[in-house]
Amino acid sequence: MMRAAPSQEEVRRDNLGTLLRHIHLRGPASRAALAEGMGLNRSTIMALTGDLTAAGVVREELPRGTGRPSLMVSPESTRVYVLAFDIGVDRLVAARVGLGGVILDRREAERPRDSFDPDALVGALAGFTRQLVRKAGRDAVCVGAGAAFSGTVRRADGTIRYGPDLGAKDVSLGDALSRRLALGLTVAIGNDANLGALAEHQRGVGVGCPDLIYLHGDVGVGGGIIVGGRLLEGADGYGGEVGHMVVNPSGRRCGCGSLGCLEAEVGEHALLERAGRGGAGRVGRDAVRAVVDAADRGDAAARDALHRTGEWLGLGVANLVNIFNPGMVIFGGTLRDIYPASAAQVRSRLATSTPAAPRERVRLRTAELGDDTTLVGAAELAFGEVLADPLQVLARLRTAVPDPSGTTA
Repeated sequence: MMRAAPSQEEVRRDNLGTLLRHIHLRGPASRAALAEGMGLNRSTIMALTGDLTAAGVVREELPRGTGRPSLMVSPESTRVYVLAFDIGVDRLVAARVGLGGVILDRREAERPRDSFDPDALVGALAGFTRQLVRKAGRDAVCVGAGAAFSGTVRRADGTIRYGPDLGAKDVSLGDALSRRLALGLTVAIGNDANLGALAEHQRGVGVGCPDLIYLHGDVGVGGGIIVGGRLLEGADGYGGEVGHMVVNPSGRRCGCGSLGCLEAEVGEHALLERAGRGGAGRVGRDAVRAVVDAADRGDAAARDALHRTGEWLGLGVANLVNIFNPGMVIFGGTLRDIYPASAAQVRSRLATSTPAAPRERVRLRTAELGDDTTLVGAAELAFGEVLADPLQVLARLRTAVPDPSGTTA
């Protein structure tokens, strides 16, 4: 059967979403630039921007300068926002992120490694949320909430299937957060590396690169893969678990039970033990950065640890380049510090373990968004619904009456 042509209303809704996404990701633009970029005439653009302005999501204003310039369309960043959460092994971050990707306010706390208490976690994030929402303007509206989690997340319902570095297994975190925040929103949950890939592709060093791989280092290693401009999620959302790719079958025991997984050979524990800094003491990003700093000062053990780690990291990158032929590989999290210190080893492995064709155009880069890469990805996940259908989502949320007691810690 032939599919019916889209209705006028469907075309209008799609155009509104496309225009808002353009402003959200690329920043203020003139009506003329929007017309050219979207392939629409100026009268249509004027009607679309008028609808979005009336809804309070964009504003139109004359740019500074002389002459008769086109009106500039800008996002209403302080009036339309999402809540973004980053749930890592060592820290919790919550932020109010305005349309256009502006981080308006944030809260952060350390998270103990030795236990995973879902109720305490949800309570802490609810407390942060209460503070963030209270500081928003009276006319501001929260249009979404998203969380990045260091573990395997089922796409359908936000259930944490497995988070070995946090001690989580089969936790319905998305439902629990949605109920506790009580903002009339469903909290979307995503794997932190997948969301990091999304963030760097849309706002970071990977802008304009349709095929890339993002590698995120923490205690372990996660991966996010963008193919043809879209995140590769797999059947249930578990795609990109490259940290459990075996690179050394007789190597270190991984938290998943296998031997020689990529994350077992290049994660935090491996690096610190090779540098003679395992066991009690400093852990986390500070510990990794301390090894890098020591290597820069000439510490032989630290330098050797980084070189050996770079060998395994390079082998993992080579495997991924052979399989996916990406235009870019981006190193984030702790790998953002490890890669520059072991780049020679990574590149050497890449040169010896891949044919010339798939590697000749690949660029190796560090995450431009820094430590906020996964947080930005969580925000973009949260913005997804309003960018798809801005007027309907805003109308629904503005008529909903959230229960403020739900954000009580």
